[in-house]
Amino acid sequence: MKSIKLLVAALFAAMPALAMAQDPGAGGMGVMGQVIFFAGFILIFYFLIWRPQSKRAKEHKALMSGLNKGDEVVTSGGVAGKITKVTDDFIVVEIADNVEVKVQKVAVAAALPKGTLKDI
Repeated sequence: MKSIKLLVAALFAAMPALAMAQDPGAGGMGVMGQVIFFAGFILIFYFLIWRPQSKRAKEHKALMSGLNKGDEVVTSGGVAGKITKVTDDFIVVEIADNVEVKVQKVAVAAALPKGTLKDI
């Protein structure tokens, strides 16, 4: 245990000498290095965040515009049903026999293949 304490004390004593031994001209990245770093950051941001999000938004917009009477859908709240009426902003979804619910089009999470509700 005593040897570990001596090693740590020697290491901390040598730190100022190591700091002075560094080349003063190598203070960091140059202007070009900073530009490349910033461009890389922007590319990562674009490919990991912005592009996938805009792709999902485009697919959801296409889903909403393609909703028709008779389609089977699942809402973002988890309610599954068959569309009985479509208007500009709302749809009427039949979730059981003679039970209909008005739902905003933007709340539709996915369209199901025909006949899925009969299997559930």
